Amino acid sequence: MNTIRLTAAQALVRYIAAQFNEDGERFISGVWAIFGHGNVAGLGEALHGMGDALPTWRGHNEQGMCHAAIAYAKQSRRNRAMAVTSSIGPGATNMVTAAALAHVNRLPVLLLPGDVFAGRGPDPVLQQIEDWGDGTVSANDSFRPVSRYFDRITRPEQLLTALPRAFATMTDPAECGPVTLALCQDVQAEAHDWPESFFAPRTWHRRRIRPDTREIARAADALRAAERPVVVAGGGVHYAQATGVLREFAEAHNIPVVETQAGKSALPWDHPLNLGGVGVTGTGAANDACARADVILGAGTRFADFTTGSRALFRHPGRQLISLNVTAYDAAKHGALPIQADAAAGLAELSAALGDHSATGSAPDAKAAWFAQVDPLTAAPEAGGNDLPTDAQVIGAVQRASGEDTVIMCAAGTMPGELHKLWKAPRPGAYHMEYGYSCMGYEIAGAIGVKMAEPARDVICMVGDGSYMMMNSELATAVMMGIKFTVVLTDNRGFGCINRLQVGCGGAEFNNLLDHAAHAVPANIDFAAHAGAMGAAAVHVTTINELETALERAGAAEGPFVIVIDTDPYPGTEPGGHWWDVAVPEVSGREEVRAARAEYEAIKKEQV
Repeated sequence: MNTIRLTAAQALVRYIAAQFNEDGERFISGVWAIFGHGNVAGLGEALHGMGDALPTWRGHNEQGMCHAAIAYAKQSRRNRAMAVTSSIGPGATNMVTAAALAHVNRLPVLLLPGDVFAGRGPDPVLQQIEDWGDGTVSANDSFRPVSRYFDRITRPEQLLTALPRAFATMTDPAECGPVTLALCQDVQAEAHDWPESFFAPRTWHRRRIRPDTREIARAADALRAAERPVVVAGGGVHYAQATGVLREFAEAHNIPVVETQAGKSALPWDHPLNLGGVGVTGTGAANDACARADVILGAGTRFADFTTGSRALFRHPGRQLISLNVTAYDAAKHGALPIQADAAAGLAELSAALGDHSATGSAPDAKAAWFAQVDPLTAAPEAGGNDLPTDAQVIGAVQRASGEDTVIMCAAGTMPGELHKLWKAPRPGAYHMEYGYSCMGYEIAGAIGVKMAEPARDVICMVGDGSYMMMNSELATAVMMGIKFTVVLTDNRGFGCINRLQVGCGGAEFNNLLDHAAHAVPANIDFAAHAGAMGAAAVHVTTINELETALERAGAAEGPFVIVIDTDPYPGTEPGGHWWDVAVPEVSGREEVRAARAEYEAIKKEQV
């Protein structure tokens, strides 16, 4: 057997560079890195030696780098991914939130945090967490519950088994998620005689799990007997590249489709069978169809609380859920008839089992009525109208400036709900929303990942002032890397979304909007000046007309272009939507809370 002598770190990066997807592209397209004493000497030297064969990019915050990597994987439909490395200590724990985000969203990312010395000679090292009852624990153990595969590398040769397991996890549609390989810093520098065959190029094929024939038969029987079926399209439709199959299924059997946040854009917005977003932030047309549906076929959805209206949306007394999902865990949720299968394979075989069966429950009139309600809300205000623009009016302006190649992206706060209801996605992949973890701070770093995944697309990042304040450092990264996208920053002076939720639960306005928080000096943040100080082109506008002019200017910008607009924190889009289970106190001195509790208890009875 021919061998080659390399350090563990050198072997790691050489192996990573030899792993490919079915399209002949490296599965790991590059490594985001912030170096420290836990990774600079070993992994840093190894990455430098790889050069362009495995590019290394430098960010400003470990969590932000992970968000960029996760957005890249999401926009690539899990067909490619990125790695992220950090030092031991705070550099590593900064990545834990992002690992949770990737875990919830079933997205691949390879996390390579530095770790303590395996030999323990200099214990305790700088930044080391010491567990007085367990000498094997380090800060990296916090990754265990938020990783699909976790391993601590305490000997170089452990990589011979750990790395294939890592890639098997990231490329498996059912097991997909974050992988953490905690790299003991002394081990990174240790050498081993590696089999040359370990570094032979390998292609990881996309596994398409085919459904069990009995599960297909049961689901087909249920759909044939249904009077008002509906399909709930989730993110799995995109990951399985099944948008075309979904369209054929819906058209062949005349079944309306509603979309989760992750599933939105599975069908173009103007397809007659697409009723729009579903659930807490859904359209009136979609939620009405779901409330009346007797059979609900979920395709690639986890049936989370926002999708099911906290399990109070599907109200037909005899309703039956069917869950077509690549993971058995998700397919069995809520007493559903399971179909464990890839979305493309499952829908195709279910369609074949249905034959020429066609349902009669589509509702084109409901869709037309929905847009008749909300299109006026997104129109530009008339002269002498509202003093501050609403979020719906901002969305309308961005929609008018967008095109077929635009990707709109967002993550947390007010905008996700408004976009789910109002945004008209023209094609699959035109809508990128991280809402599984609803992680504030994802947006700007995520926009980098989206643009790196699809450089030819026009990327527009919608972010509120609250999320911007949580993580804006990667805007400087985008400037330095020359990555072009547009940021529309809506400044409602605080956490407007949570303020509305607080009031809706009977609470007083408290500690959410900046005006209602205890500050010695009133907030007066110049977001345009801040973005400009990081090198971005930035402008502050006050009206929808000025916003539209600025959006035209953004097209000519070389790098990131930030548009800041003040918005009204109070109004939301009243049509559509559904109840969300947020527990209201049983006891309160406020009459508003007691009234909200009474309403809460009444709606709780509708949960199933």
